[in-house]
Amino acid sequence: MAGAEGSCAVGVMAKTPQPGRSKTRLCPPLLPEQAAALSAAFLRDTTSNVLAAARSMPIAAYAAYAPRGTEALLRAHLAEGTELLLADGSPPMPDGVEGLGRCLLHAIQGMLAHGHAAACVLSADIPTLPTRLLVEAASILLAEGEHAVLGPAEDGGYYLLGLKQAHASFFADIAWSTESVAEATRARARRAGVPLIEIDPWYDVDDVSSLGALLAEQSGYAAPVTNAALDRLGLRESLADVILPSAAE
Repeated sequence: MAGAEGSCAVGVMAKTPQPGRSKTRLCPPLLPEQAAALSAAFLRDTTSNVLAAARSMPIAAYAAYAPRGTEALLRAHLAEGTELLLADGSPPMPDGVEGLGRCLLHAIQGMLAHGHAAACVLSADIPTLPTRLLVEAASILLAEGEHAVLGPAEDGGYYLLGLKQAHASFFADIAWSTESVAEATRARARRAGVPLIEIDPWYDVDDVSSLGALLAEQSGYAAPVTNAALDRLGLRESLADVILPSAAE
């Protein structure tokens, strides 16, 4: 792992995969056990991708995880070299920071407390994210000056947010899991006077439509563990008539 000084921490927001608790928006068409297996594969590929980016930039890889007590289960699904960082939102938080925002701010605070020059929170559901986007985000953040980085998601949220300081306002009064998250974050940056630099959009795999995009994916990070899981579970064949036609519309 990169040394803290002069490095950018990237924390994959990791929820320990468990049937009935993982990727529930994909059930149906997936069974709970299939959804959990895919979640585990996403985690391995996403953390491997962060470590691949670390070969080009001083990046430290973290799994910003919840819930507490699932560390042993989680480690089996992470690329070697990924450090664990509890990010369950349990510490006291400023007014207005609720829900997912508590976990995101907790993760940013924890990574910066380790002495990193900057910290990114990263979705765990982007197994095909091009590695170049992680390298680009770190490069921007490690340049001189106060600024933030946003990786907008195609559903109106974001897959990455990078900060040099733990600005609580970026996580306050946000309607999480809606199509307004990225735009609200842009507004928070303007209000805080922090220049926000955006990198290319990508997609989270969190619903049937984006699962179709994953099945049709021919670019981006190779995601070998995810592709092996899709084959092992027989999902390409079983879901082709359900998902791929609608994804092509």
